[in-house]
Amino acid sequence: MTGKHFMIRFGELSTKGDNKKQFIQSLGKNVRHALKDFPSLTFQVTHDHIFVGLNEEDEEAVLSRLQEVSGIQRISLVLPVEKDIDKIAELALELAKKENGKTFKIETKRIDKLFPLKSYEICVKVADHILENSSYAVDVHNPDVTIHVEIAESSAYVYAHEYPGCGGYPLGMNGKVLLLLSGGIDSPVAAYSLLRRGIKVECIHFAAPPYTSEAVIDKLKDLIGVLNVYQPKIKINVVAFTKLQEAIYKYVAEPYCITIMRRMMLRIATKVAKKCRALALATGESIGQVASQTLVSIQTINDVTNFPILRPLAVEDKVSIMNTARRIGTYEISIRPYEDCCTIFKPKKPKTKPKIEECEFFEKKWDWASQVDECVSSITSILMEDGIEKVEEGEAL
Repeated sequence: MTGKHFMIRFGELSTKGDNKKQFIQSLGKNVRHALKDFPSLTFQVTHDHIFVGLNEEDEEAVLSRLQEVSGIQRISLVLPVEKDIDKIAELALELAKKENGKTFKIETKRIDKLFPLKSYEICVKVADHILENSSYAVDVHNPDVTIHVEIAESSAYVYAHEYPGCGGYPLGMNGKVLLLLSGGIDSPVAAYSLLRRGIKVECIHFAAPPYTSEAVIDKLKDLIGVLNVYQPKIKINVVAFTKLQEAIYKYVAEPYCITIMRRMMLRIATKVAKKCRALALATGESIGQVASQTLVSIQTINDVTNFPILRPLAVEDKVSIMNTARRIGTYEISIRPYEDCCTIFKPKKPKTKPKIEECEFFEKKWDWASQVDECVSSITSILMEDGIEKVEEGEAL
């Protein structure tokens, strides 16, 4: 192994015990896919790291792509060197001279316990060589430059720079969920949070034409296009919700309309989740943010399903959610002024503490079950793959 490499560290994967090998293999596959646009790169997956050989590819572009892959804790730009202390010290000196600093320190990790020098002795040898051949001074508390030396089984690695990764787990290792995607600010951020934890996302959206605009669907495609950076293929199941929503506003007292609507959405989403083999539903709900997100409302809405429901933003405040949306690039898309079915039919005084028995009273007034089945059977699926749209008609997959 020669030349510059990115050394990828796994972070939380180190806690996975007997499953660690499977997690690392999955992460290696995801890294290769994320970097498929860089044909000259080389890859090596080991028990402790993944190495990406640059081979003259754009260093910053490769790093930027790696920082978007869930499951990576840290990324170091390393130079491999023979496990010879003199060669290690010389390479460390070369790296130090390229840095714009006056003080330095050496940090050593000795994985190969058979290497004849201990970590402290390696630090002393390398530091002495830099002191003798440069104007650097040692500062172990606040150095301008930190030179890292890692002694592994097959090689030694020297580096001066490391960068944060996305963290979490490799995509797909924790199964798949069906996310209720509205097109607002919250649900795309919820999707991002799930993806970081290694959970694949499939989406369901409730459309109410002609009350809602086709521009909402374009908005969703653009949102998913951003999220494709983290999950290359994401499907949106678009539900034709108009007839059922009109029935709700015909038979239900206005303060309860949002609650009943959300109950119907969960009934539909549960059926779709089972069809697409999702292990849970997910939403962008934040406790208390709106009337349907009080704990009493959530309990009443949840009453219609025993399917698990994840709420990754449950305790996040709006400012934090908006900051994340800006950082990942969904905020400007989410605030486009195209309304979805929840905002078009928003009641003036929604019930904040709805009762289950009241909901059941209103639901007895019409045959909502057949309308739920009709919604499920007439779904249109949109598959976004690396930002490119593919449309599929028929049942949700």
